[in-house]
Parts: sequence; C-alpha cells; structure tokens
Amino acid sequence: DRYDGNIFFFFLGNGSLVPPKVTLAKSLSSERPTLLTFYIDDSQDCKQFSAVISQIQAYYGRVLDFIPVNVDSIPVQASYDPTEAGYYYKGKVPQTLVFDISGKQVLDVVGKGSFEQFDDVLRKVFDLLPRSESPELKRRALNEVNAELVK
Repeated sequence: DRYDGNIFFFFLGNGSLVPPKVTLAKSLSSERPTLLTFYIDDSQDCKQFSAVISQIQAYYGRVLDFIPVNVDSIPVQASYDPTEAGYYYKGKVPQTLVFDISGKQVLDVVGKGSFEQFDDVLRKVFDLLPRSESPELKRRALNEVNAELVK
C-alpha cells in the first residue's frame, strides 16, 4: 500500500483525533473510559479500520478519550510503564484497546474489529442497555436541528 499521509486526516476527514487531546497516563487517571488504537499510516487495514474509529467517535466522542498512536512514534525501550502506549502494543496493526473508568483493560482487539464489537463493550462500560434491547442510536439530520432552532 502507498503512503499518503495521516489516515485520520485523509480518510473520513477526522483530523480531530490527531494529535490526541490527552495522554494515556492522564486519561487512565481521569476516571473516563479510554479507547487506545495503534495504527500505521500506510496500512490498508488501518485505513479501512479508521472508518470504525470514526463511527465510534460519532456516538461516544464526548464521553470517551480517543488516543490514536502511530506505532512509528513509540520509543524503543526495554520495558514500558502501564501508563505508556508501548506497554500494550503487540506488534500488529490495527490494535485497539478499551479501558473502563477505573483504568482496567476490558477489550483488546488485534486486527480490524467491527463497530458492533466495540459498541457492545462500551455499552457495558457506560451501563447502557444492550443493542438487542434498545433502539439503534441515530444522530439527527442537520436540517432537523436547524428547523428546531428556527421555530
């Protein structure tokens, strides 16, 4: 696959994820759930998986810390602290982990996971009804929002 820049800027126009707003250490200590994802810009799988990350962000973006880490930026060292991204990296991309509000790892997916796979775990983290018992989450169309503001 050919390199063509940061996947979160080029694919889906989601530049809001890069650079991350918080560090992993700060997120794990903030009592907010965290989604840590490892990627490489020139990986076809990572490019395809960036759509799933954007879909997760559409639903959970305000209540979940997103920390995308380009694996080329992980410093090479003999060992890592559990507050450093290198501690969790398994050598393959994409790799995505979810941590609950206490900082406990509740999911580790190597490869392209599905939105449903992450949504099921995040629903448990946020104590939401399972997808089978609740209607599908939908965002309102822009025109509906504008119509409400005008009335």
